[in-house]
Amino acid sequence: MSKFFWGAATSSHQVEGGNNNDWSEWERAHNLEMSGVACDHYNRYKEDFDIVKSLGHNAHRLSIEWSRIEPEEGKFNDAEIQHYRDVISALRERGIEPFVTLWHWTIPLWFRDQGGWLNKKSPEHFARYVEKIVSAFSNVKFWITLNEPNVCTGHGYFKGEWPPGERSIIKLIRANYNLARAHRLAFESIKKINSSAQIGIAQNLIYFSRPLGIFKKYFYNEWFLNQIKNYQDFVGVNYYFSDRVAKTHSDMKWGIDPEGLYFVLKQVSSYQKQIYILENGIANSPDDKRAEFIRDHVAMTQKAMAEGVDVRGYFYWSLLDNFEWAHGFAPRFGLVEINYKTMERHIRPSAWEYKKIIEK
Repeated sequence: MSKFFWGAATSSHQVEGGNNNDWSEWERAHNLEMSGVACDHYNRYKEDFDIVKSLGHNAHRLSIEWSRIEPEEGKFNDAEIQHYRDVISALRERGIEPFVTLWHWTIPLWFRDQGGWLNKKSPEHFARYVEKIVSAFSNVKFWITLNEPNVCTGHGYFKGEWPPGERSIIKLIRANYNLARAHRLAFESIKKINSSAQIGIAQNLIYFSRPLGIFKKYFYNEWFLNQIKNYQDFVGVNYYFSDRVAKTHSDMKWGIDPEGLYFVLKQVSSYQKQIYILENGIANSPDDKRAEFIRDHVAMTQKAMAEGVDVRGYFYWSLLDNFEWAHGFAPRFGLVEINYKTMERHIRPSAWEYKKIIEK
């Protein structure tokens, strides 16, 4: 059997600090808690990757900040490209496989000003950025083009809670179609540069158990994956909760239902692709539920695998406490606790329990 990848995940805006993109502008305009320096991971990544290695992870998922790479349309920042080269090298030096996300929700301001994902040229703009990045990172095998497009468009173009703050079904559909096309163009671009690259998206999936859930299951879980089914080497699963009544909850009030992950994995196995669990985590400030959460979800993953589901990796969300978008810094998802005043890192007991699971 091929090597199983164990790790944790982060995203640029949530951990790096010092970003200037549509989200940082949204924070400012709506008087929200500012992401600011976040976890200062931009400067402390080597320290953080030393922790990753000490925890026994053999893979790490990170994202590249598009607004750093292309701050003006068509003008690429070579110094920032080199920064991410250094980040990838730091992982390689520690024997850790990088899984690189190309878009984790944030966009450059010039892209926003042109209409964001509603612009009919947005897929080409994204593909140009992807080509630049992939050409510069020949030593990366695993690429995640898009992170949770269904979540981003739902909050940004339907509920109006996140940038760009729209409430329109028509705009929701347009944004989704453009994102699906952006992935397909990016897939083709990456394959031309590196035919052996493994490419997918990270799709947020909910286990819908109720009778009317069949409609939600299609529109929320399946529509996007169906749009790209011939343009993916793997299915990336992000799973946090189901629609079932739960006995216990996270600090975000999300019900804890490990069995829901089993059902979701069985469902996406129909695509007949390799599967990576790219996010699975819990906001749990006292760290009294996290170890059990990981154990139970890994057990359900192994149950699915025993029944023939081709799962190749598990990534906990998140390596670090981080900026949880509109919720600010209050939710604590990290295997590693961050003191936001001193930037001191403290490895939580659950992180060592996760290591024991990895070493079994």
